[in-house]
Amino acid sequence: MRHVTRYLSLAGAAGLALAAAAAPASAGDLFGRSEGGSVKDGAAPASGGRELTWSVNIGGTTDYVFRGISQNFEDPAVQGGADLSYGLFYLGVWASNVDFVQGSGGPNSGDANIEVDIYAGIKPTLGMLTFDLGVIYYAYPGAHDAPNAELDYVEIKGGVSAAIEKLTIGFTAFYSPEYTAETGDTWTLEGSAAYTLPNVWIFSPSVSALVGTTLFSDNSNLDYAYWNAGIALAVDKFTFDFRYWDTDSNGADFCANAGLCDERFVFTAKVALP
Repeated sequence: MRHVTRYLSLAGAAGLALAAAAAPASAGDLFGRSEGGSVKDGAAPASGGRELTWSVNIGGTTDYVFRGISQNFEDPAVQGGADLSYGLFYLGVWASNVDFVQGSGGPNSGDANIEVDIYAGIKPTLGMLTFDLGVIYYAYPGAHDAPNAELDYVEIKGGVSAAIEKLTIGFTAFYSPEYTAETGDTWTLEGSAAYTLPNVWIFSPSVSALVGTTLFSDNSNLDYAYWNAGIALAVDKFTFDFRYWDTDSNGADFCANAGLCDERFVFTAKVALP
């Protein structure tokens, strides 16, 4: 039953994205760089004109959650990145501290201390739709990889988003020929929506939500779904995000530790320049 619910939810999100093509609005990014400032949030830098633009971001979070699973054993994390864009093209890097194994996490433990994401792509537009086509390399320098379970992996990304006045909806698909820990061929599908609210005092608030699933072609027993919803408060170059995360995992799938993928509230603060 959970698989049926998952597919229906994602099909609905994709339908919303396609229906938006008929609405008279201009295209826009789903979350800018989203709440955590990471390429992992599914967004990419907005494409500008024919000039080179750059930005940097740094922030902190009470728990680095990726696709519903804590990446730092439920401890705070410091994160930051830098982006370059020229016309349709973008290139960037992003990093965060991580902790996959409780305790020392010695050789062959599958633990790591840092994650570095390197990504590039293009963002063409067609009418009011913005597409995001790119590739992401997730690296874990100095990781204590378990035998036949290398943490580093690559994903190809394809997404589309559309803005209908203050509402932005989108759908993104990620494909990896060999997912992290060498778990094989995977697809990750995400549908999302965000709505900009009227200003409150000095803040520009917005609410957003996302539902996703990761599907393992080589072992469907690892499949799981995840979702989040929250509110972001932007003021000047700062963003404060308050978000609820949850999954349908009970620890018998890809998330082997149920305590790392259960429901949680996460607070993230970041600053972006220029």
